[in-house]
Amino acid sequence: MNGNGAPPGVGDETTASPASTASAAPTKGKLERGRSALGPALELVHTGRAPTRAVLTAELGVTRATAGAVAAELEALGLIRVDSRPGGAGGTQGRPSHRLAVEENGPVALAAQVHSDGFRAALVGLGGRIVATAPGKVTVSADPAQVLGAVVGAGARLLAETGRRCIGAGLAVPSAVAEPDGTALNPLHLAWPAGAPVRAIFAECVKAAGIDGPALTGNDVNLAALAEHRHGAGRSAQHLLCVATGHRGVGGALVLDGRLHSGSSGLALEVGHLTVNPEGRPCHCGSRGCLDVEADPLAFLTAAGRTPGPEVSLLQQARDLLRAEYAQPSVRAAAEELIDRLGLGLAGLVNILNPDRIILGGLHRELLYADPERLRAVVADRSLWGRSGGVPILPCTLDHNSLVGAAELAWQPVLDDPLGTLGAAA
Repeated sequence: MNGNGAPPGVGDETTASPASTASAAPTKGKLERGRSALGPALELVHTGRAPTRAVLTAELGVTRATAGAVAAELEALGLIRVDSRPGGAGGTQGRPSHRLAVEENGPVALAAQVHSDGFRAALVGLGGRIVATAPGKVTVSADPAQVLGAVVGAGARLLAETGRRCIGAGLAVPSAVAEPDGTALNPLHLAWPAGAPVRAIFAECVKAAGIDGPALTGNDVNLAALAEHRHGAGRSAQHLLCVATGHRGVGGALVLDGRLHSGSSGLALEVGHLTVNPEGRPCHCGSRGCLDVEADPLAFLTAAGRTPGPEVSLLQQARDLLRAEYAQPSVRAAAEELIDRLGLGLAGLVNILNPDRIILGGLHRELLYADPERLRAVVADRSLWGRSGGVPILPCTLDHNSLVGAAELAWQPVLDDPLGTLGAAA
């Protein structure tokens, strides 16, 4: 260990004596390589792609000594655990490699989500693991400051109860979030005004609650896609398309080479306003027959002849109906209608975007479970890839993936520079 507690090759340099001048340049190079490898190494462990030190060494393209020093530094920062006990699968002959895992008792991000049926706060650690959640609230007022103050307050109570260190906060909202200002451009399913400065309001609430770190905001489906790409059904996809319907409306997201494609100002992939039924229902956007109103939970309940009740969310009512009464002719016909509309929308997106994987969330995941062959057949029939082998269509696998994605926003500065972000306070 060096003078500041960091392993050799990663922490600060000591002053070189004249006798060591000849080796100063190689040492400096090693130090720089170690520091620059901290972020990539943490991301590999965070996403489960480096379960052992041997894999970490290979993925980083460094020596075993450098990989060991990097792992030790991340462990010293309280971010990962290094287990040297026998039994780990090292992937090579000889002594098993040290096993690597995120530190379960390490820092957390505060994650918040707002949707038309309520809001929720959670604490999320590295690896996308939800550490604690506050009970979801079912009333969303027309005042963004009131709602965001309440959800941040719930998160602050979770932090006080758990005693966890917080590295920042992330918020998922059901609206396109315009960049660089962080305004909710079109919160169509909330009573909030268009252009509400949600990022600024959220940051003020986080600061007022005494929570350190950045406060960031994004679209809920974008963040769900990011979470699924790092921790769920989208792992290893290079061109990942995510389409989901949550409590109201339909959203989409595209992850290219590991990064969200958000367009020039954060407004890309507003797939909810693709027309899939020219004679269909009027949409909030002023058009008619958009995916947003043809393939969401309210559309399903309406097509099935059911009147939504106030007891639970629209999403939960639609899920329960689909799971419990799919054999009923009216329910099956409603499901097939939504599957056909969704398939038409997906086919158009496939022709434009050429993804290598599609993942479906919310009620769309349930529709895929209900009749996967029908959905895949519609997409194949209406898109070019149907004649060239097809693209996998899979269900999202993470619970609360928008919350996990909101936490990813807060974790990103740490993933980019663990030592610079946490080293001074570690």
